[in-house]
Amino acid sequence: MNNAIRDRLLAVGDFNVITVDWGAAALNPSYIGARNSVGAAGFGVGRMIDELIAHRGVDVNSIYLIGFSLGAHVAGNAGKHHGGRINTIVALDPAGPLFSAGQADAVSPQDGLYVETIMSNAGLLGINVPLGQANFYPNGGRSQPGCGTDIGGSCAHARAPQFYAESIGASVPFRSTRCANHDEILAGVCTPSGPDANMGGQPSNFGRGVNGIFFLATNED
Repeated sequence: MNNAIRDRLLAVGDFNVITVDWGAAALNPSYIGARNSVGAAGFGVGRMIDELIAHRGVDVNSIYLIGFSLGAHVAGNAGKHHGGRINTIVALDPAGPLFSAGQADAVSPQDGLYVETIMSNAGLLGINVPLGQANFYPNGGRSQPGCGTDIGGSCAHARAPQFYAESIGASVPFRSTRCANHDEILAGVCTPSGPDANMGGQPSNFGRGVNGIFFLATNED
């Protein structure tokens, strides 16, 4: 997943891409142990960013943090370490089990200047509440075309980083309809309410006033 996103970013711009390997914690046989490590992992990423700012001249407003599943919460915690000054956080189907909105170590809208979530398996492996300023629900955000029965949700869960990678440099953006509220997503409907927005992409929607709940339909690929 990380390689696909990295490769797309490097194909469209002159970026420095740092991949964080926190597998020692993320691959803990106990999900509870992995879940409880997101705060410490995020703090570690935050400290690394401290070093880049202090010794490499990196502007905090130029930084994007992109995380998938538990990694989405790690990205949020790194953003908390910097007082919400990170330019953009992209939370890809943030892990749902043992997380809820407002928890101290869950990604939140305040963690960055612009926080976007892409929900692809909400309510199963992903969390079923909006945690960003802008929250995108492709195909309703729970099951995904082409995933078949997908009883455990792993196929749909993995679609969020796939969608995001595809959105970077895409000739046709993932145009999305702004819905009235999250309850509509839960009910499987979307009443157009406010301006449309693109899901993902590079650059992000930072500074464009994008917020709320968004729906879009995709194909099986």
